[in-house]
Amino acid sequence: MFDISIDWTPIALSLRLATVTTLVLLFLGTPLAWWLAHTSCWCKTLIEAIVALPLVLPPTVLGFYLLLTLGPHGLVGGLWLSLTGGHLAFTFTGLVIGSVMFSLPFVVHPLQNAFQTIGKRPLEVAATLRAAPLDRFFTVVVPLARPGFLTATILTFAHTIGEFGVVLMIGGSIPGKTQVLSISIYEQVERLEFQQAHWLAGALLLFSFLILLTLYSINKRLY
Repeated sequence: MFDISIDWTPIALSLRLATVTTLVLLFLGTPLAWWLAHTSCWCKTLIEAIVALPLVLPPTVLGFYLLLTLGPHGLVGGLWLSLTGGHLAFTFTGLVIGSVMFSLPFVVHPLQNAFQTIGKRPLEVAATLRAAPLDRFFTVVVPLARPGFLTATILTFAHTIGEFGVVLMIGGSIPGKTQVLSISIYEQVERLEFQQAHWLAGALLLFSFLILLTLYSINKRLY
């Protein structure tokens, strides 16, 4: 018989990290995607390449440089230490920063494609009705770009739940603080606790499949 006693702490921490990361990225990624969708600036290609970099870069490489940056002697970590007296590396805040950097393309790309598909015509029509820029965005763009927002939200949440390399480099494995689900599975395998690893890995596999099934089902109805 399988021992199904499960430590829920890494699962709760992963869900918390994914939720915070998704909210932060929707707040930061939406204006960036909007700008990329409409700008003709010479630096657009450069910014697009930087946004897409986490898709091709090994997570451990990105995690290593984030660790240097967020460490007490790094640019961001040193500034944070001087302002707050605390550290960023090996903390939940550090995990959020790393996850935001690593999951950035999963928000920006769907939203940029959605904004480009909408085009400028609906905004021009709204402008003729004297709608303010923010009114045009929230009453015209957001409803029309709903599939893009759904895709960005679901993909970012699922990707953050399963992230391993970046969170290991930045957060290590501190139980209750930085030990997320993927790290817990890795450590259980190292300790040859295959039953617990099997339950957690199977649950993560089922979760990822259901997320993708939900995403495709929603997009099929919306398009």
